[in-house]
Amino acid sequence: MVVAQENSSVERSRRPVFVMGCHRSGTNLLYDTLLSAGGFAMYRGYLPVYKILIPRFGRLDVRENRSKIMEVWLKSKGFRRSGLDAAGLTEKVLRDCRSGGDFIRITMDEVARKQNVQRWAVYDPDNVLHVARVKRDIPEALFIHIIRDGRDIALSLKTMGGFQPLPWDRGERSLPATAAYWRWMVRRGRAAGRAIPEDYIEVRYEDLVGNPRETLARLGTFLDHDLDYDRIRGASLGRLSESNSSFRGLAGEEQSPVQRWKQRLRGQEVARIEALVGDCLAENGYELATPASERRSGLQERWMRLEYDTFLSSKLWLKIETPVGRLANMEALELSDGVRGGEAAPERP
Repeated sequence: MVVAQENSSVERSRRPVFVMGCHRSGTNLLYDTLLSAGGFAMYRGYLPVYKILIPRFGRLDVRENRSKIMEVWLKSKGFRRSGLDAAGLTEKVLRDCRSGGDFIRITMDEVARKQNVQRWAVYDPDNVLHVARVKRDIPEALFIHIIRDGRDIALSLKTMGGFQPLPWDRGERSLPATAAYWRWMVRRGRAAGRAIPEDYIEVRYEDLVGNPRETLARLGTFLDHDLDYDRIRGASLGRLSESNSSFRGLAGEEQSPVQRWKQRLRGQEVARIEALVGDCLAENGYELATPASERRSGLQERWMRLEYDTFLSSKLWLKIETPVGRLANMEALELSDGVRGGEAAPERP
């Protein structure tokens, strides 16, 4: 178990922040909200250290592995967006890096130093699966877990093809299967957060959208950072001014991103989702729409929950703990042929 380190030598107002949550939960929106508040380094890159780089190339306490990672990382979109000098970053990583946290810290400290700010934040939905590893490597890290209604998540992910259910669930059962993925992600993150209660906070997407002043005030107290709502609205960086909706271009798209499932899902579809993940919805304060008699969890639902919990957990373990990780797909790194450094970090994706 990771123990919260309340006596960190780093002042809370300067501690690094990790924004995470299930995909389509609003991690982009929350991250851009922090950047719009000011005081954070501007970085819109992707640092999938625990998800891709370490599984693919091995532990960073081995110099050969660090060299291989840097060879690839310098070709990535994440590096190009850092605006850093390739030679300088490589020297620091090869000399000082011994863990995934070191890699993130070295990179982001350099970005912050170049921009003359004292704090940085990164976002990656999948860090919700790696909280313990991040906390081990960066003891002063703070974590914001954004949680969104699983019915909206299932609808959004299915619309954009963001989750691939098991082959036998790719028909009419794809929506509840995708909701099972949401349930697994949320519960993994919450379980990790309970081990570090002083350094972990949960934010509901619906509260951030519907009651931003109060939500930002609570979050600002946790971070010891001034999250002034009016200043954030004035800056409106990234997703605050550009929609990231998976429903862009569809006829009848609602103005509000909250509770789209009420308009777009049939009653039978809602009942299937709630029968499967209603426990997790209720745990997170979401009201169920289906009468208890119509969403009774039966053998099929119990089996599907066990099936996806086991499948997803086993897949994660194999990727992290076995050579299977060497097959990690690097497509998300958006590699280029050349190495470029020293460019200004762009303001928008």
